[in-house]
Amino acid sequence: MASKLLTNIEEEVTCPICLDLLKEPLSLDCGHSFCKACIAAENKEYMTSQGGKKSSCPVCQIAYCSGELRPNRHVANIVERFREVKVTSEAGQKRNLCERHEEKLLLFCKKDGKVICWVCERSQEHRGHETVPMEEAVQEYQEKLQTALQKLREEQQEVEMLEATLREERTSWKDQMQNEKRHVQAQFKRLKTILECEELRMVQKVESEEKAVLNTLAVTEDELVQQSQLVRDLVSELEHRLQGSAIDMLQE
Repeated sequence: MASKLLTNIEEEVTCPICLDLLKEPLSLDCGHSFCKACIAAENKEYMTSQGGKKSSCPVCQIAYCSGELRPNRHVANIVERFREVKVTSEAGQKRNLCERHEEKLLLFCKKDGKVICWVCERSQEHRGHETVPMEEAVQEYQEKLQTALQKLREEQQEVEMLEATLREERTSWKDQMQNEKRHVQAQFKRLKTILECEELRMVQKVESEEKAVLNTLAVTEDELVQQSQLVRDLVSELEHRLQGSAIDMLQE
């Protein structure tokens, strides 16, 4: 169906003069299109042979003037698209042909793992090898691929489940570490408070002891000052007596 459609389109975009795909198509009022170079050459030849009379369409023979030829961009776009489709179609058809014998690839050699044609099967290279129709080989490999695909999907699900479990464990471990961190910080904060209170208590105790000792030393210092003054007074009195007469010393 597709091949017939391409053939019909090819006929519509083929130049009636050179029988090749239209190049720079020019169209007449009659609806026929030609390659620019082909219709120019045809027109020149006709004008020369007819002595300058009007040219006529090579297909329907309707007369026309050279000024009636108009570029047909629509047909040019169709030709360009057709070239692309044709190249793609020919490449696809070429892929289905044996490069060596240009026969259709219909068989599959199991030993060599290659798609071959009927000529290859009878050649020395593949003689005696087990071959099966390509459709059968495709079905077999599709089943194998489906089995492998199912296995891979199951493994993928297992991997995804493992990844989910690891994510949960990582989140749980992270939360646990955060809680442990907060617990340690709270413990040290409590210890810090205790140490600060103990430090304040010890400082107050030392200051109290310092005050008591300083007071005791002050009292002792006052007593020593008084005793020193008393000793000085006695020394002065004794010195005074020693300097007096013997009678006064004895009487006193």
